[in-house]
Amino acid sequence: MTDTPPDRLSADPRSQHFNAESMERGVGIRFNGRERNDVEEYSVSEGWIRVAAGKALDRHGRPITIKLTGTVEAYYRS
Repeated sequence: MTDTPPDRLSADPRSQHFNAESMERGVGIRFNGRERNDVEEYSVSEGWIRVAAGKALDRHGRPITIKLTGTVEAYYRS
């Protein structure tokens, strides 16, 4: 495994961008210079993250997410 996390990663196991090895290792996200622990999905090259919109849920019981754009830096915590 490399020292850089994937360019795009999702925490949802149903997503095509889910990577179990990276999730087990622990990926940290710095968004606009601030640490974020609530990121559901991110893309470094496109410059966006998805975070839960409060406690709102969709009809399948999954959190409703919003897309925030800005500078995204991903790194492995361990």
